[in-house]
Amino acid sequence: MSLKPDLRRTAPSTSPAASSDAKATPSGVMERTLAIIELLSRHAAGLPISSISSELGIPLSATHRLTADLQTLGYVHQEGGAGGRYKLTMKPVSIAFTFLASCGITDLAQPLLDRLAAESGELVRLAVPDGQKLTWIARAQGSRSGLKYDPEMGQVAHLSSTATGIAWLAAMPDGVAVKLADEQGYGNPADGYGPNVARDGKQLLSLLRQTRKRGFSVTIATFAPWMTAIACVIRSRSTGEAIGTLSIAGPTLRISEARAIELGAILVETARELGDMQIVPKDISRTQQNISF
Repeated sequence: MSLKPDLRRTAPSTSPAASSDAKATPSGVMERTLAIIELLSRHAAGLPISSISSELGIPLSATHRLTADLQTLGYVHQEGGAGGRYKLTMKPVSIAFTFLASCGITDLAQPLLDRLAAESGELVRLAVPDGQKLTWIARAQGSRSGLKYDPEMGQVAHLSSTATGIAWLAAMPDGVAVKLADEQGYGNPADGYGPNVARDGKQLLSLLRQTRKRGFSVTIATFAPWMTAIACVIRSRSTGEAIGTLSIAGPTLRISEARAIELGAILVETARELGDMQIVPKDISRTQQNISF
C-alpha cells in the first residue's frame, strides 16, 4: 500500500509576504509563460483556464494563447478537450532530471541512497537548495512490503513541517530561518498536516534548537498525521557549507521515536560521505546558496 499526501498543500501561503508574492501580476510573454508553468506545478490535478487567468491576473485571451503555445510545445496538455483542465506533462520534469544527470549529482549519490534505504527499510531522499527553496531530486525506497511512503520527486519541501526543511533551517541563524518559514507559511492540521506541526516561529525555533543539539531533525506527525521522518544537512568537506539534505521517512507505526533516534547515526554518517563526494558541483552550489547565513 502506497501512502501519498496531498501534493497541493506542500507550500501554504498564509503569510502576508507570501500572499503578496502570489498576487504579483506577471508581465511580458516570457514571465507569463513561466508563471503558468510554475502555477500548474503546484496543482497536480490541473486547473481550468479561468482559474489560471484569475490566479495570475493575466487576461483570459492572453492565457488562452499562452496555454495553447505550451500545449503545442509539449509542456501542458488539456484533459477532456475544450473546457478541460490544463496539466503539466512530464517534459519539465524530464528537463530537470536531464540537467541533474548532466551534473552527475544523482549518479554519484544513488549508491549511497540505495544503501541507506536498504539499511533503514524506509524511504530515503536527497534534497538540494534552489535559492530559498529545497527540492527533492533523488530517492531510494527501502520498504519492500506493507505500507510505503512513495511521493513524487521534484517537489519543493515545506520548510516548517518536514524533517528536511527543519534540518536545513537549523543550519541557519534563527532570524533567517524564521523569515523563510514565515514567507512560505506554516501548516495547519485542518489542511491535512499532523497535529504536531509548528504553527508559528516560536514553535519552530524550539524544533530548531532540538535539531542542533541532536545533530539531525526528528518529526513525528508534523507533515502528515501518520508519518515519522529524520533529516540532516549535507556539508561540503572543503567549504563546510550546507549543500543539501538527506532524510529517512516512513509510517510512524514502523518508525517509533526510539527507532528514529537509532537511525540517526547511519543517516549522519551517510550525509558525511555524500559531503565528502561533493555531490553538488561547486559552480552550482554557489549559485544556489544565495541566502546570507
